[in-house]
Amino acid sequence: MKKVAFYTLGCKLNYSETSTISRKFEDKGYQKVGFEDNPDIFIINTCSVTENADKKCKKIVKEAKKISPNSYVAIIGCYAQLKPKEISTIKGVDAVLGAAEKFRLIELLDGFAKEQETKVLASEIQEATSFNNAFSLHDRTRTFLKVQDGCNYGCAFCTIPLARGKSRSDSIANILESAREIAQTDVKEVVLTGVNIGDFGIQDGRRKEKFIDLIKALDEIEGIDRFRISSIEPNLLTNEAIEFVSQSKRFVPHFHIPLQSGSNPILRKMGRRYLRELYVDRVQKIKQLMPHCCIGVDIIVGFPGESDEHFLETYNFLNELPVSYLHVFTYSERANTRAVEMKEVVPMKKRHERSKMLRILSEKKRRKFYEENLKGDFDVLFEDDVEDGKMHGFTENYIRISAKFDPLLINEIKKVTLNEINEKGTVEVLEPEILYEKHT
Repeated sequence: MKKVAFYTLGCKLNYSETSTISRKFEDKGYQKVGFEDNPDIFIINTCSVTENADKKCKKIVKEAKKISPNSYVAIIGCYAQLKPKEISTIKGVDAVLGAAEKFRLIELLDGFAKEQETKVLASEIQEATSFNNAFSLHDRTRTFLKVQDGCNYGCAFCTIPLARGKSRSDSIANILESAREIAQTDVKEVVLTGVNIGDFGIQDGRRKEKFIDLIKALDEIEGIDRFRISSIEPNLLTNEAIEFVSQSKRFVPHFHIPLQSGSNPILRKMGRRYLRELYVDRVQKIKQLMPHCCIGVDIIVGFPGESDEHFLETYNFLNELPVSYLHVFTYSERANTRAVEMKEVVPMKKRHERSKMLRILSEKKRRKFYEENLKGDFDVLFEDDVEDGKMHGFTENYIRISAKFDPLLINEIKKVTLNEINEKGTVEVLEPEILYEKHT
């Protein structure tokens, strides 16, 4: 029985796909092991969004060969689709598979026998037209369920359409079947993932279903306590969807909504499909219906042409918005994007300074959000994450909590009272015996 180990870089979507591919290996009789358990095969799922994708890939390959010198190393994922020839030159890589090939790697690599030349199996991205069902299992407390893939948007900074192809989705019927399968495994929370999940519903090049109908159908699934929407574009987050979540049985009050810039001229240069006024409208609508709702924001700093005035416009815009945290990305040049040809390049030092300012703002936003919810009662999904005698978990509105370790609480949802913010920035809850008395 050959041993296989997996390593995943990047997003929740990548995690869902790695998990599904790993189950295919186990179904074929391979033994899934940890990265350091001397595997015969390493499967490395790469990302192109994170900076220094090439350096990260090389480092992981180097570590793999150090652990198991005679192992077979296959590279899949977004970076593998974008730069297959480049990856094939990395010492120790045996195979590179693109977006249309990665789910068939067991049959395509035929026993994982090493050859003299690195095998490159990466079709043009136009060939990636089928939707491959995927969801994670047994890796974390929550499950990531892939409902959509690819993107038809053409944002000036983004390589995702080049790495994953056009927008396409699973059917609602298939997704419900996956959700029922997940429900049999005692998973309490499912996170819906995709590249552009608000664009859900395109099958065989035509729109056949809608995102709102998907979440309404999932809300009726028995056996799963929570559904969480990962990231959704502001122009695709409709009033109907917000209103539905506010009254839902299972969808939690948490939205992650990419903004990228708080300056309209920069949003236009980026090729985004909305202006800041629409973003304000979305946030106001959410907070009106769900005052305790958590709202996360993606921001890119240092985009070409972003002046000090544009950046301050973004900073002040975010400072005034009732959002809960920021994911800050420092703009980095990507080959084959419109942005890489743009003039008025922002110096790297200035990009990093702006990132630092927004990360500090993010911490202030998160703390303020936590403070607003102190002394309130919330449902926490406790995780198998123990540090210094404390266990952690998240409330339905994505507040990270800390509590005295109790093995009986792992993977359980319990009502807690948020007590105080500790020095690590997580929220302490009342001790279990006090909780028991208060909530029974």
